[in-house]
Amino acid sequence: MTGIGGVEMGAQAARSRALAVLRVRSRALAVALLPAAAAVILLAGGSTGHLAGGGWDVLRWVVSVLALCVLLAAGGVALVVARSRPAVTPTVTVAEESAPDLYRMVRDLADRLDVPAPSAIALTPDCDSWLEDRTHPAHGPPPAEKHHDDLAGPGGPAHRRSATAPVLVIGSPFLWWMRVGELRAVLAPVVAGTGPSAHPDIAAARRFIRGLDAAVAVASAGRRDPLSRVACAGLGWASRLLLRSCRGHAAEMERGVAAAAAERAQAVDYGLRIVAQEQVGLAYAGWDRLLTRVALPAWRMGRWPSRLDVGVVAALTELSRRDRLAEGFASRLGERPACDLLEEPGVMDEAVSLLAARLFHGGPAETGADWSPVGWEEYPEEVVDRTWRTDAARLHRVLDTLGVRRAAEGAAPGTDGPTLARVLDHLATPDAASTAPLTAGSDAHAAGTETENGPDTPPAPTDAPQPAYEDPDAPTDTPQPAYEDPDASRLPVGDSDASRPSYGDPGASRPPVDDFDALQPPYGDSGTPHPPYGDHATPVLTIPAEDDEDDLADTTARGAALAAGLTAQLAREEAEARPAGARAPSSAPGPAAGPDDALWDDRALPLLPLQPPRTGREILTAHITAMVCCAAMDTAGAAPALDWLDGPSLLFDGARTADLAPSVLSLVETGDPGPLRAWMTELGIRPEKPVRLV
Repeated sequence: MTGIGGVEMGAQAARSRALAVLRVRSRALAVALLPAAAAVILLAGGSTGHLAGGGWDVLRWVVSVLALCVLLAAGGVALVVARSRPAVTPTVTVAEESAPDLYRMVRDLADRLDVPAPSAIALTPDCDSWLEDRTHPAHGPPPAEKHHDDLAGPGGPAHRRSATAPVLVIGSPFLWWMRVGELRAVLAPVVAGTGPSAHPDIAAARRFIRGLDAAVAVASAGRRDPLSRVACAGLGWASRLLLRSCRGHAAEMERGVAAAAAERAQAVDYGLRIVAQEQVGLAYAGWDRLLTRVALPAWRMGRWPSRLDVGVVAALTELSRRDRLAEGFASRLGERPACDLLEEPGVMDEAVSLLAARLFHGGPAETGADWSPVGWEEYPEEVVDRTWRTDAARLHRVLDTLGVRRAAEGAAPGTDGPTLARVLDHLATPDAASTAPLTAGSDAHAAGTETENGPDTPPAPTDAPQPAYEDPDAPTDTPQPAYEDPDASRLPVGDSDASRPSYGDPGASRPPVDDFDALQPPYGDSGTPHPPYGDHATPVLTIPAEDDEDDLADTTARGAALAAGLTAQLAREEAEARPAGARAPSSAPGPAAGPDDALWDDRALPLLPLQPPRTGREILTAHITAMVCCAAMDTAGAAPALDWLDGPSLLFDGARTADLAPSVLSLVETGDPGPLRAWMTELGIRPEKPVRLV
């Protein structure tokens, strides 16, 4: 009786709040009809002779014109609210023939809960599940089969689906990580929400709220002509006013619906649901680490991992091996996974993986030459290795523009290949040198160039604007990328200035094409002579933002200039890659199952960027780390690898290196190469040897 009473109380509270929302709609209609009612009274009084005279005639005309304008405006707002397409979550629809067991489980669950079953099932790359109404005409006809007893009451069979039943959206990581029983327990309170959702008042209130939200989106769209801007301004004002009036009632209505659904679901697998909630939090943590530290580096290289859901299982399994507190989670893997409810889990995983790349990174909708899938077995060579070598190549190109000689100090004559020693010698701060911040117009860069090039080499011109770093007291606690650090995945190429990441690094599929190619041929082209060391054009470095100045305040002068050059180079590569990403997608066939492109607007991708732009010091640290890894692979036999929890990693004799980050930070922040040289000597890395770049 307590459960039934709780369900009724929650449902009754939700209905009362829904009626409050509908009363707001009724009041708005009454306000819109009020001038028309006054006009009718005045016209009726004039026709009967009760309101005669010149003053009444003028008042009749004024009120009639006002009523007509108000009715037209109200009709326009009502039409936009009714016809605007509400926002829909990007998902991958699961057809019933591709997952009959999953549909059967959901229907059995709805039958036990005595509620209508959802009309369809869809997957989303997120760790959450919910019901979504897609009955708006703009979303197309409902995919559910029609039954003659759709109007049966709640006591009828639960498999009788209504044509207006909501769609059940399931987070794809749940299907791969959870067991069948755990998934059923997690979905029980979600499916129970179809009962209150079927109430006419609640459904009407929700449609009204979604319509207002869609109308605000329409009003916010850019318009050029003045008439459209005025109309959109009025539409936006009216819609926002109504939304503010309904906000509190709508929130309480949804709380009532959730309370009723949770109370009803207590009768189904309650004990198992407590255990399953632990798996929800674990799946969320693993999914977040997989996206930010494993998938993001691949996306930046123009490759998208095609088995993200399989990857989250591998990541959480690895966590269970490392953390003794998670040992119990691995024992669950012997039970039947929920993905077995799908006929072709690999196809669904590929479709969800592509959708995740579009949402979180802004990638194209289909595969192509610059946007292709990558398997986990290919990840170390196709992503990790290419990322490091692309970063190392960019680092040397920027050094060329700064006038830094290619031959390292003490190198044999004729050695001018890309070496790690060149980077170390440039960033190493002499004992007598000061690490004071650079100021615009100073000659610190010119003096450094003269020291690098030698007395006989003319220095690069210094009339170009130099970056200014004027805050020596800036904080130094900015997190840095490291192999044992959570930010290890930030090694790949990224753009620190763009508002969103690009589809991939240009170096992933073609040689870099930028302003520096006219000055220097690609490394490895022995048939083209290198330009004289002193003939490099002075780079035009962009002045960093204030937060970048604070971030670079405690680095050396040379490190700050190099970070500014890398930031500018990344911005240029991003600008070159953006038009390519805007082209029409390739005709290459994509996965068999794809996202519901017709249901949502993809003009503002990425919808959910994973990380903020990197700072200048983070970019410099990542590029130096990449150069060290390239030297380790080419001179000491190291190998690139994929760590499921931390992303790209470096292996020596099958063991992962975990002490590189402090040495790189010492070089970046203080200009001291001693710790890094000691680390390389211990592992047999030879910095004077040229490395292979892309």
